[in-house]
Amino acid sequence: MINTSVISEELRLKSVDLINQRVLITNFNNSTQKNDFTLPPNCEGYGRIRHFKRGITNEKWIANPLPIDPVSKALSLDSADLIKAQVFQLASCNWRCWYCFVPYNLLSANPQYAGWLSAEEMIDFYMNLEERPKVIDLTGGQPDLAPEWVLWLIKELEIRNLADEVYLWSDDNLSNDYFFRYLTEADRDYISKYKNYSRVCCFKGFNEESFEFNTSASRDLFKSQFYHFERLFSIGLDLYCYTTFTSPNVKGIGRDIAFFMDELQKIHENLPLRTIPLEVQIFSTVSPRIKSIHEEAIKVQYTAMEKWREELQRRFSSTMLEKNIADVPMRRIN
Repeated sequence: MINTSVISEELRLKSVDLINQRVLITNFNNSTQKNDFTLPPNCEGYGRIRHFKRGITNEKWIANPLPIDPVSKALSLDSADLIKAQVFQLASCNWRCWYCFVPYNLLSANPQYAGWLSAEEMIDFYMNLEERPKVIDLTGGQPDLAPEWVLWLIKELEIRNLADEVYLWSDDNLSNDYFFRYLTEADRDYISKYKNYSRVCCFKGFNEESFEFNTSASRDLFKSQFYHFERLFSIGLDLYCYTTFTSPNVKGIGRDIAFFMDELQKIHENLPLRTIPLEVQIFSTVSPRIKSIHEEAIKVQYTAMEKWREELQRRFSSTMLEKNIADVPMRRIN
């Protein structure tokens, strides 16, 4: 079992250079992760182009409008089913989700597979691209082991006069309070007021058992995810959610999905409408980890998805269900 608090502090020390305002970024050139890329790595190996697609690969699942719809609305782009993003990936994560498409050796702040970059250097790489995507995606790993990363990128985008034309999108696995522990109130306020930034937070399961199974972290931290999300919501960040429904146990799944949605609605009644379940699929980096229990868990996610849909239908009107996710009213104004 992962000791989340201990490993988080250890990885933070290896991933953030506060004096020089740099973070440890994965270099994909010598990684097996690049085997799953549509395009080869860019930015001398420190970046890649990600294709966010709305379409579904399985009729049992739903489309994924993130971050397509928030970006399109903010930048006044035409509606689309695909959007490209320039990705930079933090080289550390404090959990080990078995379905993660990132090889574990890229999640331990290993300098063999990573290098130090400042926000200025990242934007230099971005500006040198022949075709620049409208989105910069800060992913991981767990980007919030280095909450300064978002702040530094926002300031650099403003310095370069890119704030109105580039959308910043970042991930958060809701595993820590570093956004509040290591940033000042002024820093947090600065981020929350930046108009072209959104954060997607991933709930790793729908109950304590699925959470522990998915992350290898203590099941006690399942409830902490809601606490961390509510704190982020309370300061006015524009937030969306992912969730994964893989579980080793199908028993009581309807009850547990209903409870999960109850917990989301305690934060805001419309939060389930800003929450997108992610279908777990097997990438080449994941295949060696798969055992029979994981194969069963993949099947369970489809039963959970059915229950999720039923709960949405029961709790929301057709008008609300048909809303563009970026138009679902939820953002708290400071």
